[in-house]
Amino acid sequence: MSILESLLANAKAEGRSALIGYLPVGYPDVETSIQAMRAMVDGGADVIEVGVPYSDPGMDGPTIQAAVDPAVRAGVGMSDVLAAVSAVAEAGAAAVVMSYWNPIEKYGVSRFAADLAQAGGAGAITPDLIPEEAGDWLISSELHNLDRVFLVAPSSTDARIVSTARQSRGFVYAASTMGVTGTRTAVSGTATTLVSRVRQLAPQIPVAVGLGVSNADQAAEVAAFADGVIVGSAFVRCLLDSPDGKGAIAAGVLAQTLAEGVRRH
Repeated sequence: MSILESLLANAKAEGRSALIGYLPVGYPDVETSIQAMRAMVDGGADVIEVGVPYSDPGMDGPTIQAAVDPAVRAGVGMSDVLAAVSAVAEAGAAAVVMSYWNPIEKYGVSRFAADLAQAGGAGAITPDLIPEEAGDWLISSELHNLDRVFLVAPSSTDARIVSTARQSRGFVYAASTMGVTGTRTAVSGTATTLVSRVRQLAPQIPVAVGLGVSNADQAAEVAAFADGVIVGSAFVRCLLDSPDGKGAIAAGVLAQTLAEGVRRH
C-alpha cells in the first residue's frame, strides 16, 4: 500500500476525511514557507501539497499567483521543493509535490522520482498532465512506489474518469468547479455530483475535492461526501496577509480550524 493509500485508509477508519493543505515553496522566502508547512502539520493537516513555483500556472487563481510570482523571480527551484518535502515528512505528514509538468520534465522525470522518493515524498499531483501522455512518469513512479494523482473535472466524460482513475494512485483529485483556484463563499454544488460519478465509475480509488474551501463549515460540508478535503488559497492568504512568522502561525491556526471541520460530521 502506498503512503497516501495508507493515510486515507487510516483517516477513513477514524470516520473522517483527510485534510490536505497546499502551499507553494518560496513565499515570502523558502524558510518561512517551510515553517508554515510545519505549522500546518502541527495544526492537523494530514497531507501537504508542496507547490512548485512556475511561471505559467494556468490553473492558479490570483491569490496563489501573488505568492508564486515572487518565488519564481527569486529563482526558487526543485532543490528547494525537495527540501520542503523532507521537512514535511520529518514533521509527520505526507508530502505530495504539486507541479505543472514542465518543471518536472525539465528536471528529468526519472531523476525527479528518485530524488522525491529519497526525500521521503509520497508522490506528485500533476494538474496539466493526462495519463495518456504520462508514460515516463508512470514508469518512474512505479519504480519508486510513488503516488501519482491526476485530475478530473465536472466536464470529464465517463470514459475520461475511468481512464484517469485507472492510472491514479493515492487518490483522484476532483476539481469541483470549472475555472481557477480561489476561496469561495459556498462550496460548488457540482462537487457532490462529480464525486458521485467517480465513485460509481471507479469505486476502488479515494476521491479528494479541491477548489474553494476556506473555513471549517465548508471543510465539514466537503468531508461529508469526499475522502479528502483540499485547501489551498486560504493557506496562501495567511502568508500574503502576514509575510513573516506571524503568517506561518496563522496557517497553523487555520489548519487546526479545518481539522476540526473534517472531524465534525
